[in-house]
Amino acid sequence: MTKTSETRAGKAVLPLNTILAGDCVAAMDALPAASIDLIFADPPYNLQLKTSLHRPDNSRVDAVDDDWDKFSSFAAYDRFTHGWLRAARRVLKPNGGIWVIGSYHNIYRVGAQLQDAGYWILNDVVWRKSNPMPNFRGKRLTNAHETMIWASRSEGAKYTFNYEALKALNEGVQMRSDWVLPLCTGHERLKDEKGEKAHPTQKPESLLHRVLVGTTNPGDVVLDPFFGTGTTGAVAKMLGRDFIGIEQDAGYRDLADKRIAKVRRLERAALEVTTSKRAEPRVPFGQLVERGMLRPGEVLTSPRGQTAKVRADGTLVAAEVKGSIHQVGAALEGAPSCNGWTYWHFSRDGAPVSIDVLRQQIRAEMRLRPS
Repeated sequence: MTKTSETRAGKAVLPLNTILAGDCVAAMDALPAASIDLIFADPPYNLQLKTSLHRPDNSRVDAVDDDWDKFSSFAAYDRFTHGWLRAARRVLKPNGGIWVIGSYHNIYRVGAQLQDAGYWILNDVVWRKSNPMPNFRGKRLTNAHETMIWASRSEGAKYTFNYEALKALNEGVQMRSDWVLPLCTGHERLKDEKGEKAHPTQKPESLLHRVLVGTTNPGDVVLDPFFGTGTTGAVAKMLGRDFIGIEQDAGYRDLADKRIAKVRRLERAALEVTTSKRAEPRVPFGQLVERGMLRPGEVLTSPRGQTAKVRADGTLVAAEVKGSIHQVGAALEGAPSCNGWTYWHFSRDGAPVSIDVLRQQIRAEMRLRPS
């Protein structure tokens, strides 16, 4: 179902959750400026295939030989890349980002064009395929990876990066820039009426899942200017993001429409991801005192048994030391700094309880308030 959204740029509306037909540059030029949160682009790779590829048994490999991947020269491909990157940068919000995926045939040329256009490269990510197609001729290494470039709109621009969410996806370990994920196969691979691959370079949903969880938030608008059979749209819909697809091929558009129609958007609670502590709303210690969660004169204890009393203005006093929960803790420890929230404890039913428990109670209330 198509939804439109009024943008901050004026009265123009975004054709959300729609696949636009036609040339990607013309379609992007018709969109409002600074209206897109993230772009995921899977442009033609310019594979420069001169002849058909065959396996050792002489069976033909179903490789990319479509007209959309054919360019007369590197210069022609550069002009094409410059054009769509220019149009893409115009529609990105100032804090927007872009991912571009490619192979050794094109990614270096794309990277140079990105920098020339004013984007700022944040990472290059190697997608290492756990099930790559072998090199049948045995004349080169098996091409087992593709490269993605992640960039912000400009140097110094803010951008979305859900660091803690990606860390959680990776079992608590910081996410690296080499991702081991399988090619799109099995039930996920779309087939045409002949039972053959509907699209030669359909990307796996796992790849888009990681990109969107890591660099967008629910409600963000994701644009894919080379939409193909709609992997970006399918994952965006599932994860509570809005999408705009652009695709020239009517057959691909039809497949994408049918595919996305079957996708069910996840419930709001399921879309929440792990956030960094810095992203949590700030709660002053004095608010605990104002709300009666701690009383003036109440005694707090440190891990080593040192004590301090709560004052009416939300400061502490311990012997000759007065100040915030952080300042007094640092002074007692003889340290340059101290996280007072984890350092100080109060007593309830004879047991020590971290004052951070009270802060988290207030934060939980804040999250439940209607926006």
